[in-house]
Order: sequence, then structure tokens, then C-alpha cells
Amino acid sequence: MSQRQVLQAFEQYQKSRTQFVQTIAELATRPQNIETLQNAGVMSLLRPLLLDVVPTIQQTAALALGRLANHNDDLAEAVVRGDILPQLVYSLAEQNRFYKKAAAFVLRAVAKHSPALAQAVVDCGALHALVISLEEFDPGVKEAAAWALGYIARHNAQLSQEVVDAGAVPLLVLCIQEPEVALKRIAASALSDIAKHSPELAQTVVDTGAIAHLAQMVLNPDAKLKRQVFSALSQISKHSVDLAEIVLEAEIFPSVLGCLRDPDEYVRKNVTTLMREITKHTPELSQLIVNAGGVAAVIDYLSDCRGNMRLPGIMMLGYVAAHSENLAMAVIISKGVPQLAICLSEETEEHIGAATAWAFGQIGRHTPEHARAVATANVLPKLLALYMDTESSKDLQVKAKKALKSILQTCTYLPALEPLLYEAPSNILKYVVGQFSKVLPRDSKARRLFVTSGGLKKVQEIKADPGSDLQEYINSINNCYPEEIVRYYSPGYSETLLERVEKFQPV
Repeated sequence: MSQRQVLQAFEQYQKSRTQFVQTIAELATRPQNIETLQNAGVMSLLRPLLLDVVPTIQQTAALALGRLANHNDDLAEAVVRGDILPQLVYSLAEQNRFYKKAAAFVLRAVAKHSPALAQAVVDCGALHALVISLEEFDPGVKEAAAWALGYIARHNAQLSQEVVDAGAVPLLVLCIQEPEVALKRIAASALSDIAKHSPELAQTVVDTGAIAHLAQMVLNPDAKLKRQVFSALSQISKHSVDLAEIVLEAEIFPSVLGCLRDPDEYVRKNVTTLMREITKHTPELSQLIVNAGGVAAVIDYLSDCRGNMRLPGIMMLGYVAAHSENLAMAVIISKGVPQLAICLSEETEEHIGAATAWAFGQIGRHTPEHARAVATANVLPKLLALYMDTESSKDLQVKAKKALKSILQTCTYLPALEPLLYEAPSNILKYVVGQFSKVLPRDSKARRLFVTSGGLKKVQEIKADPGSDLQEYINSINNCYPEEIVRYYSPGYSETLLERVEKFQPV
């Protein structure tokens, strides 16, 4: 047998291996193929090819593994069980940039599924190798490493702390300063994933000077980058007053309010979330956002979006209004109440309804003027209906009841309260009747109107327990009228009159 024929056998073998890994990598892109590949034992066949003498076969085998592990946690666990991770970590330090990208992709694909799988990636020494990869010259390698680190950090504070301890944060901050937009996006996303878990982790991100660099990118034309920048600033702001103040000191307001009109809905949502996280802390921080025009801008935003996109805006208005009378009045003056009423009637998801009910409670609880603004928007019957609807979730019922109670206890605008006399259950009715008992003794016009509208008659029909608050309120109302008027409107009075007619003997 000639030398050529011997070498041909090797060439044929190499071609077959190359074709095999390329085909598997291609098949792994389609979800419908995954189960068949898994059942055919693809993992055990790919593993030795990671150590192949041909670099392209190694890289394609790693890519195929990453795509498989990305699909479900069973396959990711198979990578861990097959002892593949140590080999990938070793290759991250030794191999060329193409293999490094593929290896980091596999680590990310395994880590994304659960804290336990992410911990397995950490336990095989991946963090050190990934952090070193952040210093590579090739931006693609940096991007793949930053992405894997973000996916490890996003699960919980412990994993996030391990990423910090490995020295990732200063290098991620350097990555957001690189010219490549894709790298900036992934690095900002990773910083967001680290900062979200605790004030201490967020402080670590702040201490490396991240905010100044993030603030420079808030008006970048790339929408996906802006999403990540606003997400990172939100995750930092949410933890404490100090951190929120540091974000505000970067002087991103009012210029970022223009992003509430950005074509990308997630940019708009993340800007609103940032404002929510800042305003929730103190009246002073809320006032700064109000002064920048934030409340009016968020109310406009609510009119342009639907569903979950509305949630941060609704909550932001609630947080602003919760702090003080003046801030709640700023929401009212900016026409926040009618817009929230539209949200309450349009949105069917219960968590959005619950947030809107809560926001109304925060706006209306301060003074009679605040309560009137909410009541005139015809919100009270809607809140009552949500509270009484047996289909409503427990949270929605609790929020609707609490909002009703806090608004009713300050509301003196009787025309809005009167419809509730006919529909409210006794535990809500006592607040409604209580308000009538406060207003009627001081207002003769209201007393007359209460009679002609049928309100007094309705109050006489209420069955209250003797000695209860409700009975006290009814007595207070009855004391505002002559006894014969009260008797006239009491149930059974017409029968009493008819009896007297029957018993009357004409002279």
C-alpha cells in the first residue's frame, strides 16, 4: 500500500470529523432536532472532539456543545457531568480567539439555566479564565467573556460576589469604554446583573467609576445599548438614597426624558423604571424628578403604551404622590388621575390593576381636595367593583380595599360618594356613611340634596349592629333632619300610614 493511500485514510477521517461537527452544529440551531440528538448520545461523541488535533474541529465541537447546552438544563447538566467544563476552562487560557469565543459561549449556555449550574461553572475555575479573557485584544472574545460573567452573576448575590471577587468589575467598566457597540451592550448588561442583588454589590460597581461612563451613553443612538445603560442605572439606584443621589449627580436629567419618546419600547420602559427607582426613596429625590418635568413626561408615556410597559410609570406616580400633599398635587395638576383611570379601565392583568389601585390610594389619601380629584374621575365605583369581584386575586382585592378606605376617609365630595351607598358592603359602607355624617351637619344645601336624591331613604334601609360605628354615623345623619322626615323615609312608614287611614273614624 502506497504512502498516498495511507494518508488518504487520515484525510478521509479528518473530513468525516469536520463534516460531523459542522452538521451537528447546524442541526443544534433548530429546537425540533434537540431531543433526537440527545437520544443519539451526541454529548459523548462531541467531547473527544474538543481535544481534536484540528483547531476548526475543536471550535465547531465547542460551538455545537454551546448550542445544545443553551436549549435546556438537561443538556447543560450533561456538559457538567461529562467533565467537559475543565477542558473548556483550560482552553480559554491556551487556545486561539475563535476557540475562546466558542468556549465562553458554552460556559454561558451552561450557567444561564440555574444557580446550581452557574455554581458548577464557577467551581471548575471558569471565573479566573473569563476575567483574563476580558483583557484580550479581540473584542469578540471580551464580549463572549463579559456575557458569560453576566449570566453567572444574574442568579444571586453569592454568585455575583464571586464574579466581583474575581476582579471582573474594573475590566467590565473598561469594556463599556471600548468603541464596539456590541461589547458596550454586554458589559453594561453584566454590570446591571451584578448591581441588582444588594447595596454592597451596587456600591462596588459605583466605586469603579461606572456611573460616569454609563451616563455618557444615555443618548447613544443604539437602542439596545440604551436599554442596558438605563437598566444598570436602575439596578444601582434602587438600593438606597445614597446610590440614587449618585446617579442623579451624573446630571442625566432632564435630558433623558427625551428617551421616553424613543422608538424602542424597552428604552422607554427602562427610563421610566429608573425614575421609579429614584422617586421611591425620599420626597427630595421625587421633587428633583418633578422639577425636571418627569411626572408630566411619564403621564404622556402612559398614554402611548399598553400592558406591562405601563407598570413602572404607574408605580412611579404612586411613589411620587405617596411622599407629600404637594407632590400628590403635582401628579393631579399634570392630569395624572384621568390617565391612571384609563389604565384602570383598559388593563386586564391583575397586577397592573393592583398597582393602579395602590397609586390612586397614594394620590387621594392626603386631603379632601386630593380625594375629590380622584372621586370626580369616577374611580371609586371601579375600585369597589374590583374589590367585590370574586374573580379578583387576593392582592388586587387588598389593594383596591386599602385605596378605597384611604380615599373615602378624606373625601367630602358627596355626589361621588352617593352611588356607593347602594353598592358597597358594610365594611366599606361605614366609611361612606361616615363621610356623610361629617359633611351634612355643616351643609344645608347638601342636606336637602341628600333627601331629594334618595340618599336619606337608603340610609334608613341600612341594617347596622347596635352600638357599631356604622350605627353611630346613621344616628348622626338622622339628627340632621326633623324626626317626621326621618320617620317618613324609614322602611314600613307607608304601611303605618295606611293602618292609620284604616283605623281613622270620620266624624
